[in-house]
Amino acid sequence: RSYCSAKGYKIMEVIADVASGLNEDRSGLRKLFNIVENHQADVVVVEFKDRLTRFGFDYLKRYFESHGVKIDVVEESEKGYMEELIEDFVAIVISFAGRIYGKRSQKFKKIKRAVEEVISDDN
Repeated sequence: RSYCSAKGYKIMEVIADVASGLNEDRSGLRKLFNIVENHQADVVVVEFKDRLTRFGFDYLKRYFESHGVKIDVVEESEKGYMEELIEDFVAIVISFAGRIYGKRSQKFKKIKRAVEEVISDDN
């Protein structure tokens, strides 16, 4: 909010999704598409690119711009390329394991713990 205020943006709505940026069927994302397609905003402000989408940010940016809407990213990631790649890999593995086994299953929880363990050992 302070970023928007400093930039002179008027906040029309704050959209927050609890789901992963890998999930393309988030209610907040659908709502954002409606806002963009109906020309109800000039600028969409996101804290980090991956809060909007894990992959395909440039496609979304181009699509929004084709509707006259600019995407303004508050903070570019300070992470290195390798760290971002590892985080994306972990997100993909966890997402697919959740889809295959169900997020409440023991097998999913075991895979998630194993992946997180491997990643934490590397850091």
